Amino acid sequence: MNNLIRKLSAALMLATPMLATAAYPDKPIKLIVTFAPGGASDIVARTIAEPLGQKLGQPVIVDNRPGAGGSVGGLATVQAAPDGYTLMMANSTPLSIGPFVLDKQPYDPVKQFTHVFYAGSAPVLFMASPKAGINTLADLAKQAATKDGIPFGSGGPASIGHISGEFFKSLVAGGQGNMQHVAYKGGAPMTTDLLGGQISVGIDVITAFVPLVKGGQVKALAVTSAKRSPLLPDVPTTAEAGYPKLRIDNYFGVSGPAGLPKEVTDKLYAALAEVLTMPTVLKKLEENGIVYAKLSQAECAALVASQIADWAPIIKATGAKL
Repeated sequence: MNNLIRKLSAALMLATPMLATAAYPDKPIKLIVTFAPGGASDIVARTIAEPLGQKLGQPVIVDNRPGAGGSVGGLATVQAAPDGYTLMMANSTPLSIGPFVLDKQPYDPVKQFTHVFYAGSAPVLFMASPKAGINTLADLAKQAATKDGIPFGSGGPASIGHISGEFFKSLVAGGQGNMQHVAYKGGAPMTTDLLGGQISVGIDVITAFVPLVKGGQVKALAVTSAKRSPLLPDVPTTAEAGYPKLRIDNYFGVSGPAGLPKEVTDKLYAALAEVLTMPTVLKKLEENGIVYAKLSQAECAALVASQIADWAPIIKATGAKL
């Protein structure tokens, strides 16, 4: 009996390291998108999901979890097991904006996430329905200064489009701008109403709107980047349009819950770095106005922290709340 126990113990000791170092991943990975299908984050997620799955040897499944300024998807991420099988398509809304517009902060965007990879950034686009008679940012400011004001649509409460609109409102008419926010459940439904003329103005990340601008279906007023977008070279920057403070970039990345093992983050980072060298992926991102720059894991985490520090006073100044 003693010999049998010794043999079993030895077998368990040999098996334990094998279990502990089981190859990651050995099942499908979920990539949470904090907005409805069709928006900027969704486009980036679906651009990288398939090639990432090919690199890792397991499917990467996009899971749209919109709501509460991105915090529904953010909360689902931080509550997931830190095993690398639940990730989030990180962006400015659930990380840099949400904590400052909710009465009760649902999570700490620095301490409760592992920020793995930076996938690029894109400016915000101010645009109007051709039916609205608004052709420039000055036209929008003039309308926002009237008694009736003007409504503007965004991809949702506390989205970067919402905050950008509130920020612009705070800059016009001596801080007394009159713009009423119309929140949608994602960029796609907002676009539908903008194209149909149900709303006059839309504010969102440039990503999904380049073809619509080029096709004359929407009128681009300004982009919030430091330089003009190479995709829309005729569209002025907000600085050129007279609002240099209105400088906004929306970043994209991949994050997971806090405590992801180093071997998992290293494998994810290496696979994502390979994906972001693929010409087809880079072309798709560039076509949607997203500029990629290679950052280390540490630089990615530092970017998130710096964006939070930059956005906090802006959001406070707008008074935006959910």
